[in-house]
Amino acid sequence: MNEELVARLKANPTYRELVHKRSRLGWALTAVMLVIYYGYVLLIAFDKEFLAQKTGTGVMTWGMPIGLFVILFTVVITGLYVRHANRAYDQLTEQIKREVA
Repeated sequence: MNEELVARLKANPTYRELVHKRSRLGWALTAVMLVIYYGYVLLIAFDKEFLAQKTGTGVMTWGMPIGLFVILFTVVITGLYVRHANRAYDQLTEQIKREVA
């Protein structure tokens, strides 16, 4: 990219809006994911007895479904971000391309 195009891009208010929205959502989802992940790690570190309790009469303990929840939550939150990005950010990106080009 030439420097003039980069300067026009950075000066574009729609570009700044896109960067702001993506950053805000990215940090919010990161914070949520960190709370879930480190909450699970702290639960492992400080309440092993709870995780070792059986969920019923079988052999499964609470640690298994909670661990599965952490993994599935990661997949779901990624899917939500991608869906939102495809709806909102792609439109802004196309608008920026038209304005700057």
